[in-house]
Amino acid sequence: MMDFLNAIIVLFNFTVIPALAYGSQLALGAIFVTLIYAVLRFANFATGDMMSFGTMFAVILTYYFQSLGFGLGVLPTALLTIPFAILMMILYMLIIDKFVFSYYRVKKSPPVQFAMVSVGVMFVTQALIRIIIGPSDRRFLDGEKFIIKATEFKEMTGLAEGITLKSTQAITIIVTLIVVSIMFWFLNRTKTGTSMRAYSDNEDLALLSGIDPKRVVLITWVIAGILATIGGVLYGLDKSYRPFVYFNNMLPIFAAAIVGGIGNPFGAFLGGYVIAFAEIFVTYAYKRFISYLLPEHLEPDSLLQLLSTDYKFAVSFSILVIVLLIRPSGIFKGKVI
Repeated sequence: MMDFLNAIIVLFNFTVIPALAYGSQLALGAIFVTLIYAVLRFANFATGDMMSFGTMFAVILTYYFQSLGFGLGVLPTALLTIPFAILMMILYMLIIDKFVFSYYRVKKSPPVQFAMVSVGVMFVTQALIRIIIGPSDRRFLDGEKFIIKATEFKEMTGLAEGITLKSTQAITIIVTLIVVSIMFWFLNRTKTGTSMRAYSDNEDLALLSGIDPKRVVLITWVIAGILATIGGVLYGLDKSYRPFVYFNNMLPIFAAAIVGGIGNPFGAFLGGYVIAFAEIFVTYAYKRFISYLLPEHLEPDSLLQLLSTDYKFAVSFSILVIVLLIRPSGIFKGKVI
């Protein structure tokens, strides 16, 4: 019985907890993608770098607040900077929309052209990040504390394995659930949210109903700015702020949005967890887990790892291809790609 419990603890500690945290971060990015696609009707390939841009301000402000002695006690100082970083991110998005996307929106450009323009925005955003903060990795310094330590858990339970739960992981999961709940309430229970959904379903009919398209676009970018900044900061807190790793996250974020059903925010939310659990479970080495379940003479010699962690993104890509081939509308029906 003890061996079985140790096996479960190993699996929980090295797969379930990291997957929940990583899935929460992907979910926010995927909702960003699906919201832009549903309302503004284009795939925004600058998503990862916009998340990086908002996080950059949070990092800079965190260092500044820490130098002044400001903090939140046991909580990361970065949480104090999120509102300011969100304002900077929204301002940047509105400037980009004003001087770039609005031009193509007035011309009624096709979605492919919008997507190509977003690639240009991506490179510009990367350049600005290099100029402002540089390419080096950054840490939030006080971002990582332990709610549960493995040694304490072992002493408490008498088990050979212990659970480790970082404060950043718990904060990521809790904040994501709160933000997503508020967003779903806004989209489904408020007049503005209803207007956005109507505009997404049928633009011409929405305009005939008196819905102001400029207001819808504005609110969409505001929500997108909130999601991008919070998602980026949570990712940086849980790991570290690597300015250009957010570009690499673009594939799993898009995979999550498409798997869930692009255009469907709830599907994108769940899609984030589907991709995260798939990546982690496929690339995890199960030797330690299996060793607790088998007799000593049958313990495996190999790592029992299906794929190396270097191929983590290949898992996202494979899932993306399979979904596009079998069910293009995603798990939850979205806009068929």
